[in-house]
Amino acid sequence: MRAKLSVIIPTLEAGAVLPACAAALFEGVEAGLIRELLISDGGSSDATAQIAEEIGAELVTGPASRGGQLRRGAAAARGDWLLILHADTRLSAGWTVAVAEAMASGRPGYFRLRFDARGLAPRLVAGWANLRARVFGLPYGDQGLLIPRQTYEAAGGYPDIPLMEDVALVRKLPRLTPIDAEALTGAEKYLRDGWVRRGARNLWCLIRYLLGADPARLARKY
Repeated sequence: MRAKLSVIIPTLEAGAVLPACAAALFEGVEAGLIRELLISDGGSSDATAQIAEEIGAELVTGPASRGGQLRRGAAAARGDWLLILHADTRLSAGWTVAVAEAMASGRPGYFRLRFDARGLAPRLVAGWANLRARVFGLPYGDQGLLIPRQTYEAAGGYPDIPLMEDVALVRKLPRLTPIDAEALTGAEKYLRDGWVRRGARNLWCLIRYLLGADPARLARKY
């Protein structure tokens, strides 16, 4: 019996972070859970394509747009379940048990977010993200999304937009349930821009998107 899970990772100049993301997925290969790994690249000029080949991933290429990249990756996937991860995200040890339980339930899910940074600010921002996911049913892609293929297709899949593609899809899915494992995600943008400033910008983008703003225009100012 073939493994049911297809992992899809959108990339753009992700050579520095992709190996660690892929290494954490090896647990799923050993457990017979992962059927395939698809790297949907948006035109990287670094070592992303070479790394994809070295780790045995299928490389899907096209224009840079995270929504479009994820849509192409999902179209190429052959598994009954899709696991969407960002390239700078690493799943915690033991994630396969939690994912197998989630798959047995038949419902889409998301992971508990934690940032790869120390201090109060990372804990507060991650805490808000996890609260937003639980209370409002709006996990972001950096939390990892586990979706049955039939549910994904019934929702129309990812829209080809450069920003808020995860929110657009999640709003069309049945309410996602938390998976008992962590998604340890890079904090580069927060460290560069400041935790308060970046957090406020993300929240403002979400509010504007929900009020009808054009995702392409939001992406230019993101």
